[in-house]
Amino acid sequence: MVWYPSIEKIIEFNVLSLSVVKAKRADAAKVLSRAKISVTIASCMEAEGGVFVKAAVLLKGLVQAHAFASGNRRTAFLVTKYFLVRNNQRLGVADNPENAKVLLGVRENHYSVAEIKEWIEHGKIKEFKR
Repeated sequence: MVWYPSIEKIIEFNVLSLSVVKAKRADAAKVLSRAKISVTIASCMEAEGGVFVKAAVLLKGLVQAHAFASGNRRTAFLVTKYFLVRNNQRLGVADNPENAKVLLGVRENHYSVAEIKEWIEHGKIKEFKR
């Protein structure tokens, strides 16, 4: 059985991400839309495929939903990693600051769910350039 995060758990990760990695002085742990978080969780649950496909849908959904005032990409990355761990899988992405560029690409819809799945499972994805 697949474990899915609750809205509250995702909000907890937003608070955590902002306390651990303060990117801007104005960063604020504020929820802009619980509904967008709920829709993202539902999309993840409904996604056809294995845990890595669901994780890709979760990551892309959280990044693009912009449900928080700050830390949307950081939150999405942490939630996705936790989702995989809770489902007995490992994130295949190396701990590298360059991955922030990939998350920018996710935000700008540069990557498909299949490409994101490949990245989080095997750490491989085409470079994002503006």
